[in-house]
Amino acid sequence: SRLHTGLESPTPSSPRPARRMLQSTQRCGQPAALQIHIMTTPHLPRLGLALRALLQARRHAALGTLDAQGGGAFVSMVPFAIDTATQRLVLHVSGLAAHTANMAAEPRVSLLVTAADADDAPVHDLARVTLQALASTPAPGSAAWATARAAYLARFPDVEPMTALPDFRFVTLQLIGARQVAGFGAARSVGPDELAQALAA
Repeated sequence: SRLHTGLESPTPSSPRPARRMLQSTQRCGQPAALQIHIMTTPHLPRLGLALRALLQARRHAALGTLDAQGGGAFVSMVPFAIDTATQRLVLHVSGLAAHTANMAAEPRVSLLVTAADADDAPVHDLARVTLQALASTPAPGSAAWATARAAYLARFPDVEPMTALPDFRFVTLQLIGARQVAGFGAARSVGPDELAQALAA
């Protein structure tokens, strides 16, 4: 995928997109290890590293589903984990939640992940990504379920007792596309192969 015209050759007065992302993480107080990861990982382009850093830094997203009853758009907040082994995102949801029924009826979903807001930074410059995904529910006790559970508990160890409740289940999200905005004026589409790289260890 290509960036909009003018972003491939930034001028000295216009910081590169990855540098803008780094400055944004510094303003928002992200750990130094996260900043180093952006600069030194060799396997992704600069904006791909910024995307990986964003997904690793943020723990919740706005989940968009289609209402199972009327088909209208429905948005909810969900914590998410990253399963680096399968390059999928992992949710842990209740069977009573509306978004759970929605995903069972229509697996096409969307997530919005944004950088943390900061008082001294313009809100229009916030790094963010809209992800398109296909939701699936691994069978309890299966290898896919065990992998999803391990990934989720690695990020949210305090919810371990909830994983034994019969009403809760894991949902995995296979990313099929994305629209990334790494800062004001730095927007691009991202394909599934690069998304898989961003989610890999």
